Amino acid sequence: MEFVLSLARGFTSADAFWMWAILAAQIVSIAIIAERSVALFGARKINQKDLSKLLAEDIKAGNLDKALRRAMQMGKNEPLGVVASAGIQAALDMGGKEEIQLKMDEVLLEENSRVEKRIGFLAMFANVATLIGLLGTITGLIHSFAGIANANPAEKAAILSAGISLAMNTTAYGLIVAVPALIMYAVLQNRASRLTDDLNKGALNLFIQLGFHYEPVTAEEKTSKKSAK
Repeated sequence: MEFVLSLARGFTSADAFWMWAILAAQIVSIAIIAERSVALFGARKINQKDLSKLLAEDIKAGNLDKALRRAMQMGKNEPLGVVASAGIQAALDMGGKEEIQLKMDEVLLEENSRVEKRIGFLAMFANVATLIGLLGTITGLIHSFAGIANANPAEKAAILSAGISLAMNTTAYGLIVAVPALIMYAVLQNRASRLTDDLNKGALNLFIQLGFHYEPVTAEEKTSKKSAK
């Protein structure tokens, strides 16, 4: 309880600026953690590879139009549907394997970046909170030692100890903000890696199916078919 009261006094001390700066970093960190937790754990599931099997059945059967409709419907909620739509549309446009891969990779890169966005800021704010805490402690110590220069010798020890106690609040508060931010950074980064791996595997499975079961008709083949008729 005394520790909490000591931190509270730090917000009204002469060096309160550093405490408020750390508080701002904490608020932003909490907002990022909340938003990314909902986005990665609530809205996204590790099921993209399983969903790719549904689209693969239509591709194997040669029903690209049906696969495209299903992918577009799936794309409203699942990122794999967006990636699959790009690849299937390229196949319907008579694109070769390279064009299909380029179209899918383009969308895949965008979808993966959405998963990883803002997570890196957690590590930054953790470091910033720690450094601000150290800076606040140093400036607080400077003020404490400067304040006892003209003080009564009998009061110097009490004034110095009180000043050091307040100065150390910024370091303590900075660490309080930094530790949870770093822990959640690791948790969210691990979740993002699992989601991107799952999406990449699902997209690769669809690309393999498109490559094996769909072969665009080349200009030479069209000419030879016309000649045969």
